[in-house]
Amino acid sequence: MRIKAEYLWLDGTEPTPHIRSKTKILDVQEGADLSEIEVPEWGFDGSSTNQAAGHSSDCILKPVFTCWDPLRNNGMNKHILVLNEVFQAKNVPHATNKRLKLREAVAKANGHEFWFGIEQEYTFFKDGRPLGFPINGVPEPQGKYYCGAGADKVYGREIVEEHLNACLAAGLSVCGINAEVMPGQWEFQVGAVGPLEAADHLIVARYLMDRIGEKYGVSVSLSPKPKEGDWNGAGAHTNFSTKAMREGQADFHHIAKKMEAKHQEHIAVYGAGNNLRLTGKHETCDIYTFRHGVSDRGASIRIPLHVHEAGRGYLEDRRPAANMNPYLVLSKIIETVAE
Repeated sequence: MRIKAEYLWLDGTEPTPHIRSKTKILDVQEGADLSEIEVPEWGFDGSSTNQAAGHSSDCILKPVFTCWDPLRNNGMNKHILVLNEVFQAKNVPHATNKRLKLREAVAKANGHEFWFGIEQEYTFFKDGRPLGFPINGVPEPQGKYYCGAGADKVYGREIVEEHLNACLAAGLSVCGINAEVMPGQWEFQVGAVGPLEAADHLIVARYLMDRIGEKYGVSVSLSPKPKEGDWNGAGAHTNFSTKAMREGQADFHHIAKKMEAKHQEHIAVYGAGNNLRLTGKHETCDIYTFRHGVSDRGASIRIPLHVHEAGRGYLEDRRPAANMNPYLVLSKIIETVAE
């Protein structure tokens, strides 16, 4: 039986990498389970993805995560998505391979048993403006759109529902969705799972959203500030916990203080253009300020009320931008908390 394997990887575009993909046909045994499918390494032209020069352009794709492809499966053949790390010749990781950094951070902090949940905000654009924005003028101020219902409040729900179904069919750890504060702005959540699983599933979920958006003629923006003016930006709030935190054996205020000491190091890898979002005016501290607090959605690190009362659970890092690289963000959190 022949199936389609869509190979995905992050390219070398700066400051924010793009997801690239191409299709390979594999011969597999009829009725093979996902774990039984052998996915080989493959190559690509790095000179076309900002990852190599033309005179030495071959790069290598090494599969790291495979799941069913919900966009191509038709009940007869089960096709797959294959997420990859990028390598150069002689088994050398490519400089753009940030997943390696997360693998190394996980290995060093293995005893802490980190879990992560990521809240991915994004904005639909059509004809150069956010979905739901009129051709002339502006919509009503933000307020009624968050978790709203009704054609005058919500735009793009059919895309969001199709994406949620696709993520579930693929077996991704997506656990929820909601409409956000600005028209055309939405969020999906991944986790809580281990670090590599959380980051890998987020990348694949982003890819599926881009592909489904193609069908509707809608682009998906991860810009931290997709629309100028009195509108919320778009973030990727990152919830995290260690085994000690989950078991009530950690001081949450002490952990927040450790993160405060490395604030600028974190901001440096939390997404390009984040200064346009972290202004202190829209549920955020400004980018130069660090604050933590209980139930404070204007803080850099929020201690959820139920966590504070129970003395166990997780913290929410509200600083990462929507366009953040999850491999960099998660590795930085692990390094700081486990240090």
